[in-house]
Amino acid sequence: MTDETDRSERTNRRHDRVRVHPTTGASNSLAHWTTARNPLQVAINYLVIWLVRISPSLRLKRWLMRRIGVTVGEGVSWGLEATPDVFWPELITVEDDAIVGYDATILCHEFLQDEYRTGEVVVGGRAMIGAGAIVLPGVEIGADARVAANSLVTRDVAPGTTVAGVPARPMGSDSSDGSREESSDGTGDDSRSE
Repeated sequence: MTDETDRSERTNRRHDRVRVHPTTGASNSLAHWTTARNPLQVAINYLVIWLVRISPSLRLKRWLMRRIGVTVGEGVSWGLEATPDVFWPELITVEDDAIVGYDATILCHEFLQDEYRTGEVVVGGRAMIGAGAIVLPGVEIGADARVAANSLVTRDVAPGTTVAGVPARPMGSDSSDGSREESSDGTGDDSRSE
């Protein structure tokens, strides 16, 4: 199996988990959001999420997110300014001891021209989402996986894998003691000759 085939299969699994909802009329799908979700519920979600974003208390954040339907495990750390999906927060699962970093965004919807899409996002136990990262609908981030800061996660992340970039892709091999880093040529030799 080629790297391109493997990449395509991971992307397709995400798309297999995303539900497509066609919209009618000349306007784009976002113009029809009030038929997709109850405006009062979205307003309540927005207010709760605003509190989640600014509260320094992790316990309060977990309690508030559970009130709007997010499945939040024990010991989850939700960073300041991090944002769960305002329209479909009930499609988010964050398992025990995961970290969602500062200003990260977890989306469970995509409004497109002629349709909108929804998909569950699962963040595995002890996984970490870096600051400013964006996770798209239907993505599963495995246990102990790491998403680098400012990454765009468009496909599943295997357990224990580190991904980075736009779109996020697996990084070079990690060593268990952290002493070896990948060089720019991929050999693992980080020594520099002059």
